[in-house]
Amino acid sequence: MASRRKFLQGLGTLALSTSIACSKRKPSSEAMDESAKEKPTQSERFPCGFVGHGAPTLATTPAKGQDLSRWTGAIQKPSAILVVSAHWQKRPVSIGTTRTIPLIYDFYGFEKELYELQYPAPGAPFLAESLKARLSERMPVEEEPERGLDHGAWVPLLWMYPEADVPVLPLSLPTQNPAELFELGRILAPLRDEGVFILGSGNLTHNLRRIDMAGSGTTPAWAAEFDEWIRQVLVSRDYDALMDYEQKAPAVDLAHPSREHFVPIILAAGAASVAGDGVGFPVQGFEFLSISRRCVQFG
Repeated sequence: MASRRKFLQGLGTLALSTSIACSKRKPSSEAMDESAKEKPTQSERFPCGFVGHGAPTLATTPAKGQDLSRWTGAIQKPSAILVVSAHWQKRPVSIGTTRTIPLIYDFYGFEKELYELQYPAPGAPFLAESLKARLSERMPVEEEPERGLDHGAWVPLLWMYPEADVPVLPLSLPTQNPAELFELGRILAPLRDEGVFILGSGNLTHNLRRIDMAGSGTTPAWAAEFDEWIRQVLVSRDYDALMDYEQKAPAVDLAHPSREHFVPIILAAGAASVAGDGVGFPVQGFEFLSISRRCVQFG
């Protein structure tokens, strides 16, 4: 097992590392990508949401991962997943790989087994084309065909869609500006009518310097209060408060010393606001006492 020092080093560098580790076996990308060239059919609006992806060790922790499996097991399968991870920040907005390529293991100091995991989901070229057409009318768009899935995407998806049979397209987090992200979500919202699962990935509280690995205490007040604040804001659809979270949320600097893990929820809320969707919380609780595991489903 990784030492406490190594574990903390690994957690502390998750947002900074961009190294891509090659897989030990090639995923069967040719057959899978061939099947993904044509857009799957979907007849009704798909939910959108936010997943608390936690530490990379979620990938090898069934007690936590099965919460995600139960969530997606209760809804129909999407035609594709458009994932916006806290771990890919790039402006202008950029479209990642449209084929199956090696995963990004953007962490270090963990057990060897984490670096051997595979998630050979098919790419979604049909979704990439739709995105380019939709976004290029409003903003600059770039393509990064060699940008694969980082752990903010593939770790939760291992549990959400374990068969790796749903096409996945990564989209960069182009800004931390709430108004811009909310508007981007609104622009993306019509994709839901094509069965696309618009999924933000981060954590609703995320302060790696305040974690308790032993988990022997209680959740600190600052984490509980911030988590409850965002729950209330989303239930009441108070999107003005959401976009002004830096002024209105309690203990924001403790809950989010940096903001990249929080702001994907704003994009997801923007995608939900067009339809006036209700909200549910399929997973709740805390990891290491202070990292929120709360997941959000709109619609």
